[in-house]
Amino acid sequence: MSRRAGKSEFYEFPPGETSKRQRISSSFYEESPRLIPCLPDEISIQILARLPRISYVGLKLVSRSWKSAIVSDELYKIRKELSKTEEWLYILTKAEDDKLMWYALDPLSQKWQRLPLMPNVAEEEGSKGGPLGLWMWNIVGSSIRMADAIRGWLGNKDRLDRMPCCGCAVGAVNGCIYVLGGFSRASAMSCVWCYDPILNKWRESSPMSVGRAYCKTSVLNKKLYVVGGVTRGQGGLTPLRSAEVFDPCTGIWSQVPSMPFSKAQVLPTAFLADLLKPIATGMTSYRGKLYVPQSLYCWPFFVDVGGEVYDPETNSWCEMPMGMGEGWPAKQAGTKTSVVVDGELYALDPSSSLDTATMKKYDHEDDTWKAVGGDVPIRDFSDSESPYLLGEFAGKLHVITKDANRNISVMQAERQNDSTSLPSTSSAPSADSPNLARSETNIWKVISTRRAGPVELVNCQILDI
Repeated sequence: MSRRAGKSEFYEFPPGETSKRQRISSSFYEESPRLIPCLPDEISIQILARLPRISYVGLKLVSRSWKSAIVSDELYKIRKELSKTEEWLYILTKAEDDKLMWYALDPLSQKWQRLPLMPNVAEEEGSKGGPLGLWMWNIVGSSIRMADAIRGWLGNKDRLDRMPCCGCAVGAVNGCIYVLGGFSRASAMSCVWCYDPILNKWRESSPMSVGRAYCKTSVLNKKLYVVGGVTRGQGGLTPLRSAEVFDPCTGIWSQVPSMPFSKAQVLPTAFLADLLKPIATGMTSYRGKLYVPQSLYCWPFFVDVGGEVYDPETNSWCEMPMGMGEGWPAKQAGTKTSVVVDGELYALDPSSSLDTATMKKYDHEDDTWKAVGGDVPIRDFSDSESPYLLGEFAGKLHVITKDANRNISVMQAERQNDSTSLPSTSSAPSADSPNLARSETNIWKVISTRRAGPVELVNCQILDI
């Protein structure tokens, strides 16, 4: 057994490795009492693997041996073999006092779980001057407050010095959530923290090669890529072109060729080159490559300049297709959020009105973005820095937003026709189920809500465990 149980209230459960299962490790059973009397432990673990993940929260209290089994790698290898893995939605929120909280939604049971707080080591390590002294439990902060951070590029150093922790990136790979970098006391950090859903615990992971804030992340070929961001230089904030990739199996970061930012090199004057700073405003894994939309920034303006594409086969960058880059919908502060569902790239365009938005799908053959699915209800858009998040699970497109009562609302794209009712949200769609791209008439169905109060949405991730 390679994992230990934590002491937190809630437990969650990651996917097993992709391999043909061998006979259950004898050492696991030698060290543990029999799970179920009168049954071989190999059969007992098979029974446990077939139970819903949400039941593990209480079952770990049955006995010490049950607790050990529920947090063992063996259990999740069997779950994957039996196709019993479940996708849970993880949402990060920030309250008005900058307090951060992760929540997990089990779509099958419609139950929400609260994750443990991220490590609060600022008070414990701050006086020691060590690298952990820069980390605060709310490092994610307002990761979308790009405007406040970029003011430093114009020389407002006092503002930068007073800036709270913010600007980290979040990604999910190999069944874990990773929180990377960000600012603390105006210093860009390289540290990385990992949430293990089996143990329901945070741990420190291998740091990035450089400190960076407001960087972008995406997963490709089961590895976590990080590009761009900013760091603090002598004259304020300096944009980064560098990129790196993390292999969760080895725990090693490797360098990736830096983004060329070719459009930023053709500005007509040196003045504009000094004033307009190139930044990566998004990143997504699509059709086997990484697509990074980019902008030139000068407070309070963003100028879209298309983007660049990284090909892992050639280990090189090329220019993004013109229609894709110029038409990529953006929300506040130029952030370009997207999600891939069933191989199709979607983004939400909030420009239609203050309380609705339009879902758009990228057509790679025509190199255009096309509206699909009708209006999406996004309330209080003008009052929120992060009015929505996008996610994909159960093979369907989801929008996470706040409703009129300030509740977190998870909306799912569904098709409605005259002869059939809406498909159940408690089971995965069949192979011939219509999706958003192919449907003629779509509606947005709320599948879950949670009372949240005046909090901001920061990030969401999906773990299939």
